[in-house]
Amino acid sequence: MSDFFRDDYSMPQEVFEKNFEKFTELIKSSHHITVFTGAGVSTLSGIPDFRGQHGVYTDPWMGMNVEDIISMTFFRRRPDIFYKWAKDVWYRLEDYEPNVVHKVLAEMESKHLIGGVYTQNIDMLHQKAGSKNVWEVHGSPRFHRCTKCGKKYTYSEIAPLVLKDEVPLCKSCGGVIKPEIVFYEESLPSEILEQAWKDFASCDLCLVLGSSLTVQPAASFPMVAGQNGAKLVIVNAQETYQDSNAAVRFTDLRQTFEALDRQLSEL
Repeated sequence: MSDFFRDDYSMPQEVFEKNFEKFTELIKSSHHITVFTGAGVSTLSGIPDFRGQHGVYTDPWMGMNVEDIISMTFFRRRPDIFYKWAKDVWYRLEDYEPNVVHKVLAEMESKHLIGGVYTQNIDMLHQKAGSKNVWEVHGSPRFHRCTKCGKKYTYSEIAPLVLKDEVPLCKSCGGVIKPEIVFYEESLPSEILEQAWKDFASCDLCLVLGSSLTVQPAASFPMVAGQNGAKLVIVNAQETYQDSNAAVRFTDLRQTFEALDRQLSEL
């Protein structure tokens, strides 16, 4: 079996092989698999981490706290500054391509191994890889709305304006347009939360991929799964508060999903 795996990762090869066998057996024996993805999945595509060391949200921008910039209070007051910051963070998404994790999850959905993906990410790469059922817990820039009249716009309509350093204004009423991303001081979409609680409470296997499980309430989804009897598989470089409850724990997303990619035909 050792020829099947690469041997240039930090986890000892024999430990990885043993854990991977258990992982594939859990997939085969499960009937309702729920997937939860975080920023670690996106970093494999070259998208900067948000909250890691020197992350997009961690380091100040032009002397300002980024978490202030993406609050509703700040946005209402200075949308121009928000869009200047967001230009290189949220409006060049066409520069990035899905990686092996996105592609494997899309194929798993097409094989009916998973029902879909709940993601904290706002880059739309799961959809770009072919996933049909994607629940964007924190929203995405795929759609924008006028903060005054509610008129809806697409990413392709707004991105060119932002890249030209323009604040996008509504063609109907002149109001400032905002991406449908959940800002600080905003609540997560109630319909997604309700669906998530149901899916995580009823699954028998929960895959936690690339999330440190620190941002609530989404970070509680895997806990709900575990409390209702589901097995947890966690793949993340950093520790999470659910590690002690995991049936299988990996540290390297690329290693794990390159191996899983080769095994999909047998699942």
